[in-house]
Amino acid sequence: MKRALTALVERYALNEHQESQFAAVLGKLAEDESAPTTVREPAQALDVHLADSLVALELDAVNGGGGEAAATAGPAGSPRVLTDVGTGAGFPGLALAIALPGSEVVLLESQARKCAFAQRTCEAAEVENVRVVCTRAEEWGEGMGGSDVVLARALAPQPVVLEYAAPLLRLGGTLIDWRGRRDAEEESASAAAGEALGLRLVEIRHVEPYKGARNHHLHVYEKARETPARYPRRAGVARKRPLGC
Repeated sequence: MKRALTALVERYALNEHQESQFAAVLGKLAEDESAPTTVREPAQALDVHLADSLVALELDAVNGGGGEAAATAGPAGSPRVLTDVGTGAGFPGLALAIALPGSEVVLLESQARKCAFAQRTCEAAEVENVRVVCTRAEEWGEGMGGSDVVLARALAPQPVVLEYAAPLLRLGGTLIDWRGRRDAEEESASAAAGEALGLRLVEIRHVEPYKGARNHHLHVYEKARETPARYPRRAGVARKRPLGC
Protein backbone atom coordinates (compact mmCIF):
# COMPACT_ATOMS: atom_id res chain seq x y z
CA MET A 1 0.00 0.00 0.00
CA LYS A 2 2.89 2.38 0.79
CA ARG A 3 4.24 2.01 -2.75
CA ALA A 4 0.84 2.66 -4.27
CA LEU A 5 0.35 5.79 -2.14
CA THR A 6 3.77 7.10 -3.14
CA ALA A 7 2.93 6.50 -6.80
CA LEU A 8 -0.32 8.45 -6.41
CA VAL A 9 1.53 11.36 -4.78
CA GLU A 10 4.12 11.36 -7.56
CA ARG A 11 1.40 11.26 -10.24
CA TYR A 12 0.22 14.69 -9.10
CA ALA A 13 3.66 16.08 -8.14
CA LEU A 14 2.78 16.32 -4.44
CA ASN A 15 5.25 16.13 -1.54
CA GLU A 16 6.15 13.87 1.38
CA HIS A 17 4.17 15.90 3.90
CA GLN A 18 1.05 15.54 1.78
CA GLU A 19 1.75 11.82 1.49
CA SER A 20 1.86 11.57 5.29
CA GLN A 21 -1.47 13.41 5.49
CA PHE A 22 -3.06 10.99 3.02
CA ALA A 23 -1.69 8.09 5.08
CA ALA A 24 -3.33 9.57 8.19
CA VAL A 25 -6.65 9.82 6.36
CA LEU A 26 -6.42 6.17 5.33
CA GLY A 27 -5.54 5.23 8.89
CA LYS A 28 -8.57 7.06 10.24
CA LEU A 29 -10.87 5.32 7.79
CA ALA A 30 -9.49 1.93 8.83
CA GLU A 31 -9.55 2.43 12.59
CA ASP A 32 -12.72 4.46 13.15
CA GLU A 33 -15.68 2.07 13.11
CA SER A 34 -18.07 4.99 12.74
CA ALA A 35 -16.59 5.96 9.37
CA PRO A 36 -19.61 6.58 7.08
CA THR A 37 -18.40 4.37 4.23
CA THR A 38 -18.19 0.68 3.48
CA VAL A 39 -14.75 1.18 1.87
CA ARG A 40 -12.35 1.32 4.80
CA GLU A 41 -9.55 -1.13 3.99
CA PRO A 42 -6.53 1.08 3.13
CA ALA A 43 -5.56 -0.41 -0.24
CA GLN A 44 -9.14 -0.20 -1.50
CA ALA A 45 -9.78 3.22 0.05
CA LEU A 46 -6.64 4.52 -1.64
CA ASP A 47 -8.28 3.90 -5.01
CA VAL A 48 -11.96 4.46 -4.27
CA HIS A 49 -11.57 7.56 -2.11
CA LEU A 50 -8.17 9.21 -2.62
CA ALA A 51 -7.36 8.47 -6.26
CA ASP A 52 -10.95 9.05 -7.35
CA SER A 53 -10.89 12.44 -5.60
CA LEU A 54 -7.48 13.57 -6.83
CA VAL A 55 -8.30 12.86 -10.47
CA ALA A 56 -10.00 16.28 -10.46
CA LEU A 57 -6.50 17.78 -10.38
CA GLU A 58 -6.38 16.95 -14.08
CA LEU A 59 -8.87 19.78 -14.70
CA ASP A 60 -7.65 23.35 -15.13
CA ALA A 61 -10.62 24.53 -13.07
CA VAL A 62 -9.10 22.71 -10.10
CA ASN A 63 -5.36 22.88 -10.73
CA GLY A 64 -5.57 26.45 -12.02
CA GLY A 65 -3.85 25.65 -15.29
CA GLY A 66 -0.86 27.74 -14.25
CA GLY A 67 0.93 26.27 -11.27
CA GLU A 68 0.32 26.52 -7.54
CA ALA A 69 -0.38 30.27 -7.47
CA ALA A 70 -3.11 29.98 -10.09
CA ALA A 71 -4.52 26.92 -8.38
CA THR A 72 -5.01 28.72 -5.09
CA ALA A 73 -5.98 32.25 -6.15
CA GLY A 74 -9.59 33.39 -6.07
CA PRO A 75 -11.08 36.77 -6.95
CA ALA A 76 -8.78 39.73 -6.15
CA GLY A 77 -6.03 37.33 -5.13
CA SER A 78 -7.96 35.81 -2.22
CA PRO A 79 -7.71 32.06 -1.59
CA ARG A 80 -9.99 30.03 -3.81
CA VAL A 81 -12.99 28.49 -2.07
CA LEU A 82 -13.89 24.89 -2.94
CA THR A 83 -17.11 23.50 -1.50
CA ASP A 84 -17.75 19.76 -1.36
CA VAL A 85 -21.52 19.31 -1.23
CA GLY A 86 -22.66 16.18 0.59
CA THR A 87 -19.12 15.28 1.56
CA GLY A 88 -20.03 12.12 3.49
CA ALA A 89 -16.77 10.64 4.73
CA GLY A 90 -14.93 13.72 3.41
CA PHE A 91 -14.40 13.03 -0.27
CA PRO A 92 -13.47 14.51 -2.62
CA GLY A 93 -13.03 17.71 -0.60
CA LEU A 94 -10.61 16.50 2.05
CA ALA A 95 -8.23 14.90 -0.45
CA LEU A 96 -8.22 18.05 -2.60
CA ALA A 97 -7.67 20.23 0.47
CA ILE A 98 -4.47 18.29 1.16
CA ALA A 99 -3.40 18.60 -2.49
CA LEU A 100 -4.21 22.35 -2.60
CA PRO A 101 -3.09 23.72 0.79
CA GLY A 102 -3.41 27.35 -0.35
CA SER A 103 -7.13 26.98 -1.00
CA GLU A 104 -10.03 27.09 1.44
CA VAL A 105 -12.20 23.98 1.40
CA VAL A 106 -15.67 23.62 2.87
CA LEU A 107 -16.98 20.14 3.62
CA LEU A 108 -20.76 20.62 3.49
CA GLU A 109 -22.83 17.83 5.02
CA SER A 110 -26.29 17.69 6.57
CA GLN A 111 -25.83 14.63 8.83
CA ALA A 112 -24.20 15.34 12.19
CA ARG A 113 -22.43 11.97 12.53
CA LYS A 114 -20.79 12.40 9.12
CA CYS A 115 -19.76 15.95 10.01
CA ALA A 116 -18.20 14.68 13.23
CA PHE A 117 -16.22 12.03 11.39
CA ALA A 118 -15.01 14.53 8.79
CA GLN A 119 -13.87 16.86 11.57
CA ARG A 120 -12.01 14.07 13.38
CA THR A 121 -10.29 13.05 10.14
CA CYS A 122 -9.18 16.61 9.41
CA GLU A 123 -7.68 16.82 12.89
CA ALA A 124 -5.97 13.43 12.62
CA ALA A 125 -4.38 14.43 9.29
CA GLU A 126 -3.59 17.98 10.49
CA VAL A 127 -5.41 19.58 7.58
CA GLU A 128 -5.80 23.24 8.44
CA ASN A 129 -7.48 24.68 5.34
CA VAL A 130 -10.80 22.86 5.84
CA ARG A 131 -14.03 23.97 7.45
CA VAL A 132 -16.81 21.49 8.16
CA VAL A 133 -20.28 23.02 7.79
CA CYS A 134 -23.16 20.89 9.03
CA THR A 135 -26.28 21.97 7.14
CA ARG A 136 -28.20 21.32 3.94
CA ALA A 137 -26.98 22.98 0.77
CA GLU A 138 -30.35 24.69 0.28
CA GLU A 139 -30.19 26.21 3.77
CA TRP A 140 -26.59 27.44 3.80
CA GLY A 141 -27.35 31.12 3.33
CA GLU A 142 -23.83 32.19 4.28
CA GLY A 143 -22.41 30.22 1.36
CA MET A 144 -24.58 31.60 -1.44
CA GLY A 145 -22.41 32.97 -4.23
CA GLY A 146 -19.20 32.34 -2.31
CA SER A 147 -17.59 29.32 -3.98
CA ASP A 148 -15.13 29.29 -6.86
CA VAL A 149 -15.55 25.54 -7.30
CA VAL A 150 -18.32 23.22 -6.12
CA LEU A 151 -17.58 19.49 -5.93
CA ALA A 152 -20.18 16.72 -5.89
CA ARG A 153 -19.43 13.00 -5.80
CA ALA A 154 -22.05 10.25 -5.62
CA LEU A 155 -24.55 12.77 -4.30
CA ALA A 156 -27.82 12.75 -6.29
CA PRO A 157 -29.23 12.71 -9.83
CA GLN A 158 -27.45 15.40 -11.80
CA PRO A 159 -30.35 17.87 -12.13
CA VAL A 160 -30.57 17.83 -8.33
CA VAL A 161 -26.83 18.40 -7.99
CA LEU A 162 -27.07 21.37 -10.36
CA GLU A 163 -29.74 23.00 -8.22
CA TYR A 164 -27.69 22.48 -5.06
CA ALA A 165 -24.54 23.86 -6.67
CA ALA A 166 -25.59 26.81 -8.82
CA PRO A 167 -26.61 29.18 -5.99
CA LEU A 168 -23.35 28.46 -4.13
CA LEU A 169 -21.13 29.41 -7.09
CA ARG A 170 -19.86 32.87 -7.88
CA LEU A 171 -20.36 34.04 -11.46
CA GLY A 172 -17.72 32.27 -13.56
CA GLY A 173 -17.30 29.52 -10.98
CA THR A 174 -17.18 25.81 -11.77
CA LEU A 175 -19.16 22.73 -10.74
CA ILE A 176 -17.45 19.36 -11.00
CA ASP A 177 -19.81 16.41 -10.75
CA TRP A 178 -18.38 12.87 -10.50
CA ARG A 179 -20.42 10.41 -12.58
CA GLY A 180 -20.19 6.82 -13.71
CA ARG A 181 -21.58 5.45 -16.97
CA ARG A 182 -23.06 8.17 -19.17
CA ASP A 183 -26.85 8.39 -19.31
CA ALA A 184 -28.34 10.25 -22.30
CA GLU A 185 -31.72 10.79 -20.61
CA GLU A 186 -30.16 12.26 -17.47
CA GLU A 187 -27.82 14.44 -19.54
CA SER A 188 -30.78 15.83 -21.46
CA ALA A 189 -32.60 16.66 -18.23
CA SER A 190 -29.41 18.24 -16.88
CA ALA A 191 -29.12 20.48 -19.93
CA ALA A 192 -32.60 21.85 -19.26
CA ALA A 193 -31.87 22.25 -15.55
CA GLY A 194 -28.58 24.01 -16.29
CA GLU A 195 -30.32 26.47 -18.60
CA ALA A 196 -32.79 27.37 -15.84
CA LEU A 197 -30.01 27.78 -13.26
CA GLY A 198 -27.47 29.73 -15.32
CA LEU A 199 -25.05 26.81 -15.74
CA ARG A 200 -23.29 25.91 -18.99
CA LEU A 201 -21.84 22.46 -19.67
CA VAL A 202 -18.13 22.86 -20.47
CA GLU A 203 -17.06 19.25 -20.90
CA ILE A 204 -17.62 15.66 -19.89
CA ARG A 205 -14.21 14.15 -19.37
CA HIS A 206 -13.54 10.43 -19.21
CA VAL A 207 -10.96 9.76 -16.49
CA GLU A 208 -9.09 6.75 -15.12
CA PRO A 209 -8.34 7.55 -11.49
CA TYR A 210 -6.81 4.12 -10.85
CA LYS A 211 -5.94 1.03 -12.85
CA GLY A 212 -9.02 -0.91 -13.85
CA ALA A 213 -11.46 1.96 -13.29
CA ARG A 214 -14.25 1.92 -15.86
CA ASN A 215 -16.88 4.45 -16.86
CA HIS A 216 -15.61 7.28 -14.67
CA HIS A 217 -16.51 10.78 -15.88
CA LEU A 218 -16.16 14.32 -14.57
CA HIS A 219 -18.98 16.59 -15.71
CA VAL A 220 -17.81 20.19 -15.70
CA TYR A 221 -20.23 23.13 -15.63
CA GLU A 222 -19.52 26.86 -15.58
CA LYS A 223 -21.82 29.43 -13.97
CA ALA A 224 -22.37 31.60 -17.03
CA ARG A 225 -25.27 33.68 -15.67
CA GLU A 226 -26.57 34.61 -12.26
CA THR A 227 -28.91 31.99 -10.83
CA PRO A 228 -32.50 33.26 -10.48
CA ALA A 229 -33.35 34.27 -6.91
CA ARG A 230 -36.05 31.57 -6.64
CA TYR A 231 -33.30 28.92 -6.42
CA PRO A 232 -32.54 26.93 -4.44
CA ARG A 233 -36.06 25.87 -3.65
CA ARG A 234 -36.84 24.90 -0.07
CA ALA A 235 -35.12 21.85 1.40
CA GLY A 236 -36.13 18.58 -0.22
CA VAL A 237 -37.96 20.01 -3.23
CA ALA A 238 -35.06 19.52 -5.67
CA ARG A 239 -35.13 15.77 -5.04
CA LYS A 240 -38.92 15.51 -5.17
CA ARG A 241 -39.33 17.63 -8.30
CA PRO A 242 -36.00 17.73 -10.19
CA LEU A 243 -35.62 20.45 -12.79
CA GLY A 244 -35.63 19.27 -16.38
CA CYS A 245 -37.34 15.97 -15.62
